Amino acid sequence: MAGFADIAGAVAGEAGIAHFGDAFREQRRLAAGDAIVPLDDRTVIEVAGPERLSWLDSITSQALGRLTPGESTELLVLDPQGRVEHAAGVVDDGASTWLIADAGDADALATWLQRMKFRTQATVEVRPELALLGVVDGGAAAQRVLSIASGPAGVPLLWVDPWQSVSAGGHQYSEVPSHPGADLAWRVAIVAREDAEALAAILQPDEVAGLLAAEALRIAAWRPRWSAEVDERSLPHETDWIRTAVHLNKGCYRGQETVAKVHNLGHPPRRLAALHLDGSDAVLPAAGDPVFAGDDEVGRITSVARHHEDGPIALAILSRRAPVGDLVVRTEGGDIAAAQQVIVPGDAGATADIPRLTRLSRRPSAPDPRNAG
Repeated sequence: MAGFADIAGAVAGEAGIAHFGDAFREQRRLAAGDAIVPLDDRTVIEVAGPERLSWLDSITSQALGRLTPGESTELLVLDPQGRVEHAAGVVDDGASTWLIADAGDADALATWLQRMKFRTQATVEVRPELALLGVVDGGAAAQRVLSIASGPAGVPLLWVDPWQSVSAGGHQYSEVPSHPGADLAWRVAIVAREDAEALAAILQPDEVAGLLAAEALRIAAWRPRWSAEVDERSLPHETDWIRTAVHLNKGCYRGQETVAKVHNLGHPPRRLAALHLDGSDAVLPAAGDPVFAGDDEVGRITSVARHHEDGPIALAILSRRAPVGDLVVRTEGGDIAAAQQVIVPGDAGATADIPRLTRLSRRPSAPDPRNAG
């Protein structure tokens, strides 16, 4: 992002500014709420029109019909078999609904939404001229970005990541007494690019952080992301995404039947795990590296980082039947021992302690073309 790239120490990565010279310091400053991250790896989509919320409600996994101005949530678009196709953060300002998508997914998501409009009174527009700034709430950085995040309807365009707790209609499979996501008060401001550049011009080097810092905090919080944890087989159950991105009690949408079946009657075939990696060598695995239990390959790395407190950490998608003990990650530089922390248990799904859902609630009297594959 222009402006931030001119700050001393900025080092560009594939998706944006990777760091500003000291990734560990940046992580600590970011976690304390004292640093701002330019999020060039994400893109804004604006959905406007009087029927935008009811329409989005009908075609996505989230209950959006009563979203109030300034309220945040997130949604998934599923295929007819319940697999994740698209994901986005959501904030509404009373006139438009703003979607925050990973840059690699934004155009495809917007194209799919356009195809689903039919006669709906809604418009869909990718807004690449808008900038996204990430902060952790509780410090001076959040106040700085909030001051320039006022949208056209007069409501601050600030997405509050719901990952800190289980959303209404959601369910958490993780059985830990204290979820690490509760500690990450992640916020993303949607701002005019010229305002972001003006802010960058007055920031000091210790007031900014790169994408590596943001990713390290995300991975430590077990937070799934479309660009990392999603592949052509992904079900929302596998990454515990039902806790914030799926409303289990809303009406019909494409893929709902699979969501209900797996949650009530079966188990997801794979599960997300957190790995604490042996840091005695300088080698880090890469996304896609295989994970082994003994001689058996049981999964793949999806995200990896060096955390300022926890050291080298990773997220991995494993087979449901993978053992819960220590594992090994196989990399080009050699094998890395990995201590596993279970996020989604192997028996997640049918053991969920909530009332059973009907096969499909509020089934329409005639086929709805918006739910077509």
